[in-house]
Amino acid sequence: MVQESSSVRTMRRQVLLFMLARCLGFVLGQVTYSIPEEMAKGSVVGKIAHDLGLDVKRLKSGKARIYTEDNAEYIELNKDRGVLLVKERIDRETLCGQTTPCALHLQITLEDPIEFYTVTVEINDINDNAPSFKKEEMKFRISESAVIGAKFVLERAMDLDVGVNGLQGYTLKPTDHFQLKLNNQQDGSKKVEMVLQKHLDREAQEHLSLILTATDGGDPQLSGTMRVEISVLDVNDNAPVFTQEVYKVTITETAPKGTILCTVSAVDADQRINGKVSYSITNTLDDVPSLFRIDAENGLVSLYGNLDYEKTSHYEIHVQASDDGGLTDSCKIVVEVTDTNDNQPSINIMSKTNSISENSKSGTVVTIFNVQDPDSGENGKVTCNIKENMPFLMKTTSKKFLSLVTDGDIDREVASEYNITVTCADEGVPSLSSSVTLTLQISDVNDNAPVFERSSYEAYIVENNTPGLSIFTVKARDADWNQNARVSYILEDSSVNGVPVSSYVSVSADSGVIHDGGSPPLSSNVTVKIVIQDQNDNPLRSYVGYLVTKVVAVDVTLDRMPGSPINCRKPQTGTCTITRCAGRLTPERVTVSSAELVVRTC
Repeated sequence: MVQESSSVRTMRRQVLLFMLARCLGFVLGQVTYSIPEEMAKGSVVGKIAHDLGLDVKRLKSGKARIYTEDNAEYIELNKDRGVLLVKERIDRETLCGQTTPCALHLQITLEDPIEFYTVTVEINDINDNAPSFKKEEMKFRISESAVIGAKFVLERAMDLDVGVNGLQGYTLKPTDHFQLKLNNQQDGSKKVEMVLQKHLDREAQEHLSLILTATDGGDPQLSGTMRVEISVLDVNDNAPVFTQEVYKVTITETAPKGTILCTVSAVDADQRINGKVSYSITNTLDDVPSLFRIDAENGLVSLYGNLDYEKTSHYEIHVQASDDGGLTDSCKIVVEVTDTNDNQPSINIMSKTNSISENSKSGTVVTIFNVQDPDSGENGKVTCNIKENMPFLMKTTSKKFLSLVTDGDIDREVASEYNITVTCADEGVPSLSSSVTLTLQISDVNDNAPVFERSSYEAYIVENNTPGLSIFTVKARDADWNQNARVSYILEDSSVNGVPVSSYVSVSADSGVIHDGGSPPLSSNVTVKIVIQDQNDNPLRSYVGYLVTKVVAVDVTLDRMPGSPINCRKPQTGTCTITRCAGRLTPERVTVSSAELVVRTC
């Protein structure tokens, strides 16, 4: 229990924090606060960041937002301080009426990553309403012959407060002729009756004035009063008597105006004017007078307004029968309203992501929904689905909340954008449905290497071509997008007969070995074979070892014997070799006729 002093009142605040298990990639937590109604604007409800274990900076970076089911804006989030504040004055009676406990249900969502929290703010009642009567006075005409024990129904008071601050009791003064009797009703209210305990004498006292006082249990105690004026009539021996004390009726919420509910009946043993009975509805504090009508003469009860099961499913109509002598009796009509499937599910997007990466893990939360259907039973059971053949699925997060998550691998190259239609349908007959369409962009990752159009290339050029002329073009494509798909070309290091290929050919940015612009860069290779075609630009040449000519050496030295060896010397330069013994001259030069280049992509 946390207690904080205030200039207006002492506010008791209860903070209850439950951290639930991680679910579908986001944290689910719950906090409950308790505050009195009528707090001033700007009053602190709770230190939400602290109570959820969040850094105040996270509220800003996560774009924290508050969502309420009925869009009521009583509470606001101060991201700078990490606290919940009272935005508008909260009147518990306006917010919840007689419903207890009274609470505001909020949801707080954060993004990147998506986190989801529920906050309950209980609104405690203060004694700010006094009991009151709808009428300032009630008038009765009672015969002087009315018997001891005769009952007369009085109007009930209404106190908008609840609990101990609500209506607690009644007093009737003076008490010379009547006493007060209270009867408990099924709805928790009390039926207030005035019971005759002393014979009336018109000749002695023709008129009586009483005061009915209703009090609550607050501190200080508040009260309200109503005058009861009684005119004493001459003899009327018998009061009307209803044939039933309770009538039960069932009616559908879509019943049209004028629908007959039932007919009540009371009989009076008197004759003539004293035996004539008239009927009236005595409810004054609820919606009954605006929804139902009774024929004063025949007791026919009919529907006068529009019913709404979601608003009220049970009514009690209090009917009084009166004769002209002022004697009365009362009965009750219990009306049960049945539900029809007249509300389609409502879909509210609480938090969504507009773009996810194609390498997102399965189960990544895309959107959180709040789905409500105010109908009951099967009419209020809702199932949400998306189209098949999409890598997404719907999962139930908690009561009334669902999330759209990824299901399996996502490939931007297959689909760069998804239009996901979420359809929620109830189980009524006929079924009613609602749908919402989400547009989700898939961002690219560099998961595709460039691919050449062909596995290898072969080009033919003639020798002695002019440097700078285009030989041919290679082409590669990358399935990725934008920077990840930008392709550049270079030559891979290779050589022909020990000479670098780059000394023979060069490549522009649009041909050769390919680089994409992704991170990390991906590559692929292709082999390019260049065949050099001969031109007739040289005299006839012979293969290595071909006999060009013979060289004859003569030595005139007399002492040399025929056939003696002769020493020969090869020149430093030249294209021929002299066979020492035979004197043969053969060619030794080699030319290039083709070369292979390797193209690699990175």
